[in-house]
Amino acid sequence: MSKGTGTGGPVELERRLGLGDAVVIGLGAMIGAGVFASLAPAARAAGSGLLLGLALAAVVAYCNATSSARLAARYPASGGTYVYGRERLGEFWGYLAGWSFIVGKTASCAAMALTVGLYVWPEHASAAAVAAVVTLTVVNYLGVHKSALLTRLIVAVVLGVLAAVVVASLTSDAADVGRLDIADDITFGGVLQAAGLLFFAFAGYARIATLGEEVRDPARTIPRAVPIALGVTLVVYAAVAVAVLSVLGGERLAEATAPLAEAVRAAGMPGLEPVVRVGAALAALGALLALILGVSRTTLAMARDRHLPHALSAVHPRFRVPHRAELVVGAVVATLAATADLRAAIGFSSFGVLLYYAVANAAAWTLSPAEGRPARIVPIVGLVGCLTLAFFLPAASVVGGLAVVALGAAAYGLRRLLGRRRSADDS
Repeated sequence: MSKGTGTGGPVELERRLGLGDAVVIGLGAMIGAGVFASLAPAARAAGSGLLLGLALAAVVAYCNATSSARLAARYPASGGTYVYGRERLGEFWGYLAGWSFIVGKTASCAAMALTVGLYVWPEHASAAAVAAVVTLTVVNYLGVHKSALLTRLIVAVVLGVLAAVVVASLTSDAADVGRLDIADDITFGGVLQAAGLLFFAFAGYARIATLGEEVRDPARTIPRAVPIALGVTLVVYAAVAVAVLSVLGGERLAEATAPLAEAVRAAGMPGLEPVVRVGAALAALGALLALILGVSRTTLAMARDRHLPHALSAVHPRFRVPHRAELVVGAVVATLAATADLRAAIGFSSFGVLLYYAVANAAAWTLSPAEGRPARIVPIVGLVGCLTLAFFLPAASVVGGLAVVALGAAAYGLRRLLGRRRSADDS
């Protein structure tokens, strides 16, 4: 296809991102979402057993990452599992993956925007959230390379803040390794629920796969970037979870609204609290930036196939981004951030994303050895793990998620029915 401005054919996205850019985009999504949003609800589900949940979530995430990386190398196009499901399993399964991703991650975008607002301007959190969405939508509109540079800066600052939290907590007199012991009343179901909630934090590697058309040498870059980003994130999460638990304990962590800020205060370092709040806001911005990128690229892919309005498939001739998809996603997220309380969105988002990766694992199972199929155990564990964690989430998240999936399936069926009727009329 032409990369020109119009007469030679459709404008394509431009491959500007290298390995470092791809890793940083994944880190920006995972670290920002998880550390500041998932630890407290996971502690409510499992107390100090959240460490077991973290390990379980990491295993499922590794399987998903491996399956996704192999598929992304085979199909380096925007859309991620929407493309993989369509190509390997059939149109409906690709559509279902794309629908689950867009709905779940749009809710995640709004949740991250509200997180920014709550840390930056808690008295007017919604207004600050909308401002954050508008700003980052403009950044994405002007080009993905600018987005990667901004994400690199955010990740560096956030990692520095998290390192300060870990050191301050573990070296304080308030730290007690006894708080890491698993309590007798922790249930297997609670650990599974904590794992499902913490999985929300690992889902950022999808941003790498959905940028397949904008990564240089995707067959090599994507399979390398995914495990690097996932591994770094797991180390960071484990260190922060151990540090915060050792200072606060499971019960106090479960009740904390800003657990990392409370941890440094309990550790006798109140001067770090403003730094932590700034770091939290930056982390949420990094996650929001990467989330908007991923949702808009999946919207682009589904619009190309007319599962969404075809006008959203346009690529800007100068900035080489799906500008209409960017603007629509930004408008929807801004509306949600201005009108909704999305503190329970983690569970809803996790349900949609786990279904998304269930499709990815099923698609990876169909790869041949010549196509780079992972070891058979990987997609099996990934598929079973995704479905198990999805249905152990809080009941409201499961019911809401199933309702939205059913709505999407009904829309797909109606579209196919109308299409067949039009074909019959034409004949």
